[in-house]
Amino acid sequence: MQGVVIAVLLVTDAVKKKGRARRTGFPRPGTFHSTVGDTRITTYTYGADLYRDMLTAIDGAQTRILLETFIWKGDEVGRQIRDAVNRAAARGVEVYVIYDHFGNLVVPRSFYSFHPAVRVFRFPAIDPSLLHSPRRAAGLTHRKLLVVDQGLGFVGGYNLGSLYATEWRDTHLRLEGTTAFELGHSFAQVWNSLAAKHPDLSPLNPTAWNPPIRAINNIPVNRVFPIRSVYLDAISRAQTYIHLTTAYFIPDQQVLKALIEASRRGVDVRVIVPEVSNHILTDWLSRGFYTTLLRENITILLYRNAMIHAKTASIDGQWSIVGTANIDRLSLGFNYEIDLEIQDEDFAADMERIFTVDSANCRIVDAGEWSRRHPAARIAETVLRPLRPYL
Repeated sequence: MQGVVIAVLLVTDAVKKKGRARRTGFPRPGTFHSTVGDTRITTYTYGADLYRDMLTAIDGAQTRILLETFIWKGDEVGRQIRDAVNRAAARGVEVYVIYDHFGNLVVPRSFYSFHPAVRVFRFPAIDPSLLHSPRRAAGLTHRKLLVVDQGLGFVGGYNLGSLYATEWRDTHLRLEGTTAFELGHSFAQVWNSLAAKHPDLSPLNPTAWNPPIRAINNIPVNRVFPIRSVYLDAISRAQTYIHLTTAYFIPDQQVLKALIEASRRGVDVRVIVPEVSNHILTDWLSRGFYTTLLRENITILLYRNAMIHAKTASIDGQWSIVGTANIDRLSLGFNYEIDLEIQDEDFAADMERIFTVDSANCRIVDAGEWSRRHPAARIAETVLRPLRPYL
């Protein structure tokens, strides 16, 4: 039965996509600037702006570039980034690159043509050690980060590709200051653990104790998945509001319970998800939670006219998180991920401005309307429910 439902959904989605116009007219919240501790933060909400500054940073690199991404398309933007990396290596910059094999199965291997000096690790689609140590061998690298020289870093939801430059709404940060070293340590954790054929990478600088910005890393090879715990702790502390944006929303029971308990104690809980994402099955699994959420007075906002791929949250005007992890089991308990936890009122205010603009482009799910949805939709949600632990 599940196979039939999935097949119908995929075929229906494929037909709809053929008639769907390119979506570039969604509202742009803008680019924001703030200072947290000794780190200057630029918050991007439009891919073309981000890629322009990433290219400038790579072209200006003098000593070292660390680049990690899940998807690296073989299109104009992808070629621009690849060529800039190669130019840097040609002028003597140390360059380390990690990209995911599974995430780029449709990209010709010939596209990944790097200068001989570039140290490259293609993250395996299937780790051979999966047979004898499945937990340690779990996961893809779903991370998207760039570190240039000493003190400049980028991290967030944007993969590398032209589609994301103008047609997707995402959120990414540029860090200028000591927090960029946190990203360097994050890259080194994965490189040194998995790129066995390459020399170890020594981070450029130690990180500080109790920083206002902290990198949270899911590292399956070490059996470490702290991002979920950070979310649960922050949600449990919420007093006034929780504003959450995620591309894929398939919470486990503990995360769902935490959001419900927050709503019951009077916290305004709002969740932005795509009205139509790039993964139709994920959309339907997410819809299976709507009845429960609406019953608990949690507001569901469906982002229209574009794919929203951001992974962000803001709580009580004090605490924020931005990164690569969605609220699903793949991100919180399987993949390599990186989020930045930020405790700062000014930065939280920027996140609220972005959430307000995005909310204005959403359709609010009405509880009464949802209860009257087609019986076939209810059946599909029920049939697909057993898949939740896997996505």
